[in-house]
Amino acid sequence: MLTRKQLELLEFIQKRMAQDGVPPSFDEMKDALDLRSKSGIHRLITALEERGFIRRLAHRARAIEIVKLPEALDKTEPKGGFTPRVIEGDKTDPPRGAMSVEAAGAFELPVMGRIAAGVPIEAIAEVSHHVAVPGSMLSGRGEHYALEVKGDSMIEAGINDGDIVVIREQGTADNGDIVVALVDGLEATLKRYYRRGGMIALEAANPAYETRVLREEQVKVQGRLVGLIRSY
Repeated sequence: MLTRKQLELLEFIQKRMAQDGVPPSFDEMKDALDLRSKSGIHRLITALEERGFIRRLAHRARAIEIVKLPEALDKTEPKGGFTPRVIEGDKTDPPRGAMSVEAAGAFELPVMGRIAAGVPIEAIAEVSHHVAVPGSMLSGRGEHYALEVKGDSMIEAGINDGDIVVIREQGTADNGDIVVALVDGLEATLKRYYRRGGMIALEAANPAYETRVLREEQVKVQGRLVGLIRSY
């Protein structure tokens, strides 16, 4: 599973190698993806290598070999690759497109990968499986999806590693809300949200983790926590 940025970078590398016979430089990658620094490119390259899409050759400058391509880069796919499908729901009517689990009075939502409750990991925007969610969790009009929690930074808020959180998609948040926050367009994390002037604080619910204070333009709210599912 690849993030949108990972997919964009892989596509850019593929096109440049087909055109020039050599991979682009990190500066060229940074400019192509409109990133502020090469550190973001390093993280994306590492993620692509860990997922088996590319291979870096030791002791050779700009030596990147494409091992495989995802289906999203097939020419029959729409440009830009995978677009997540989300489900609309509210208190009284079933979420649009949701699959009913009649015996349990629940609906199935797509689990869009993992979200970090700890050190931020890269956002994943691809359905890994589905989970049955009580209709009462799908409160308010809007689109909902689910994420698997990775890490322990929200344990004092009752959110443990391996839990499934139900997220209502929205782009704004109030102080104290637990949100999915995308940092610098690369990393997603689950934290409490606080606005402090022109800065945004992403606060853990575990004293072992420091609060991250970032510029407003570095943080994009992608949704608010509305429910939690735990398996025993």
